Amino acid sequence: MGTDRIKALADFLHGAEKKRTEVLRPSADPAPDLTLEEGYLIQEEIIRQKLAEGHKILGPKMGLTSDAKMKQMNVTDPIYGYTFDYMVENHGSTVMIDRFIHPKVEPEIGFILKQDLQGPGITRAQVLANTAFVFPAIEIIDSRYENFNFTLPDVVADNTSAAGLVMGTTIKTPENLELDALGAVLTINGEVKALGTGAAVLGHPANAVARLANMLALKGEKVPAGQPILTGGMTEAVRIERGDFVSVKIDGLGEVSFIMA
Repeated sequence: MGTDRIKALADFLHGAEKKRTEVLRPSADPAPDLTLEEGYLIQEEIIRQKLAEGHKILGPKMGLTSDAKMKQMNVTDPIYGYTFDYMVENHGSTVMIDRFIHPKVEPEIGFILKQDLQGPGITRAQVLANTAFVFPAIEIIDSRYENFNFTLPDVVADNTSAAGLVMGTTIKTPENLELDALGAVLTINGEVKALGTGAAVLGHPANAVARLANMLALKGEKVPAGQPILTGGMTEAVRIERGDFVSVKIDGLGEVSFIMA
């Protein structure tokens, strides 16, 4: 696929996000042979366009890292994308549903590193030794594709459905936390919708950061210090509607919540 075609598909998907319009996935038409490598090239072009518009990268995010999420989306490999400054919301805030097409939420454990992390060969132990602190988060995902229907290259091209991020106010160092054993409860309007643990994220959330560092190393890039890193959903993603009160409680990390208005 040539650069003109990459840009055209990036324009198409970026436009769908800005117009809040769901579209047919490229692998169905017009790019049935879309590859994972091409998906990342389209993602990179979308990121360039967002930066050119004045937006700033908030931090990297891993996707499809839980068994539940991979089963839900019928894929087997984790992926990465990026959140941006315009996507972030505060704990307890009101988030406008008109920003989205068909939003879903999932509980996550976020990391912030002390120093840049450069792969290859990064291990979980190295990630934990280089972690400044962890925090609870709710990621709001919003695929631009009809009915959240996509292949792995499609969702990578769409910047892994990145749309929103609500960060909790509790921050802790990881030394005294068994992150893989921490339980998460996702409730909507007081009703439990999903349960999970840190172990659902590649066996341990720090494994997701290590995988990210090793994947980025293939492009000569690092995982940057000081940026919030989303490690992936601890449960399946759950659809939300206008008026919903969304809450996530993670053992040892407290609660993060918002209202969808």
